[in-house]
Amino acid sequence: MTHQIIMAGFGGQGVMSMGKILAEAGLKEGMNVSWLPSYGPEMRGGTANCNVIISDEPVGAPTVTEATAAIVMNRPSLDKFEKDVLPGGHLFINSSLIDRKATRDDINVYYIPANEIANELGTGKIANMVMLGAFIKVTNAAKEDTIMEYIAEVFSGRNADLIPLNKEALRRGAECIK
Repeated sequence: MTHQIIMAGFGGQGVMSMGKILAEAGLKEGMNVSWLPSYGPEMRGGTANCNVIISDEPVGAPTVTEATAAIVMNRPSLDKFEKDVLPGGHLFINSSLIDRKATRDDINVYYIPANEIANELGTGKIANMVMLGAFIKVTNAAKEDTIMEYIAEVFSGRNADLIPLNKEALRRGAECIK
């Protein structure tokens, strides 16, 4: 099974860290992975996207050519990447910030109020983890336990207080999937 994922949003929305966490979790599970970041001309506030490939076969190139899924955090990202999802693929839309519905009926679309949930939990900075939780629930591209384990590694030491918050954001994102 190969997952080719596009993750996109504004710089500062945690798109790169969401992709890196997913890729690292895939690696921990013995999968072949690639993570390819791409930034617009300005970092924070500019466009940011990354390509993540997780596969049980060797990954030939890090560029997503046939997206099995896209996670879009803002409207420009939806406008740009909706067309790139393969028929039957998955599109995850941050409905807190995106004011339109998907235009395609040949893909599975999930509207996740990521910013609303993150704000309920106390900080908008974890909207990316809410989206990742929903993505993992639908695709099983990596195990939730592996993601939690990696988050615990990343936020160890002086940032250990962020672990429960990130785990709760993942859980709440998964709950958005019916």
